[in-house]
Amino acid sequence: MNEFIFIIYNVMLPIAIIVLLGYGIQLKLKLDRVTLGKLMINYIMPVFIFMNLYQSNIDFSLLLYVMLFLFLFAGLSFIVSQLIATFASVDRDHKVLFTNSSLLYNAGNYGVPVNDLVFKSDPFAMSVQVIIMVFQNIISYSYGIIALSSKDTGKLAALLGYFKMPMFYGLLFGLGFNYFNVEIAEPIISSLSYVKDSMIGLVLFILGTQIAGIKFKKLRPSAFLATAVKLLIIPAMSLALLMLFNVDGVVAQAIFISTALPSSVNSSVIAQQYSDDPEYAAEIVMMSTIFSAVTVPIIIFIALNVF
Repeated sequence: MNEFIFIIYNVMLPIAIIVLLGYGIQLKLKLDRVTLGKLMINYIMPVFIFMNLYQSNIDFSLLLYVMLFLFLFAGLSFIVSQLIATFASVDRDHKVLFTNSSLLYNAGNYGVPVNDLVFKSDPFAMSVQVIIMVFQNIISYSYGIIALSSKDTGKLAALLGYFKMPMFYGLLFGLGFNYFNVEIAEPIISSLSYVKDSMIGLVLFILGTQIAGIKFKKLRPSAFLATAVKLLIIPAMSLALLMLFNVDGVVAQAIFISTALPSSVNSSVIAQQYSDDPEYAAEIVMMSTIFSAVTVPIIIFIALNVF
């Protein structure tokens, strides 16, 4: 019990304070969320990814192993969420959004701070989280968009759009510079480190502003079901799969905790552009984020005591 209270007090409470700060300031000042999002995606997050990968002692075989595991887990999550949606008679128009809510989880805005606090800024643990975050972005801007069939840009253009994003190049250069031991001048390292260090606080603040911008008028039963699938069934599947493949230690802990995170705000943002009922995605994002305040500490407790 003491360990559980410690997790809530030292991990969840600091996150909640900054998120609520962003939420309150957004309601008061009406900040430009689009500009904040662009700042994060095009500037801070690419630098954060680059620096974590560049400065970490990466086992590239482990990196490949984690990516393969994530692909396998995503495929399994897709099948299970599709079956549950079919069994629950979820409307055809909502089925893709229901599935997206399970596949797309908040590995960046929520996952990075949780990882930083749980593992006490351990570079190795964060490098695993960065891999998960990049994987989630790939899924979001490939399957997440293609499944909803872009009406304006077309499927191929939507997929290729990911390769124009600075985050992709943060990943590419971070891994490349690390693998080839490229030396970077100290003034540049210092500058990039300042940007990297701003990530945690700003990403939580922006999450709060994004949540404040989510609007919906009703709560549908299938949205509650989607929330339960994301926060309970998906983590249970992750735990079983990790144990089946004998994944352990920090890698298993980081993956397990990440798969228990709430649905990504990206799923709501994508739905705003490509779906005829974006409110449905917003319902799931909001509910899963709220209920995660209860479920995520439990998952962290399990992760630290099982693996």
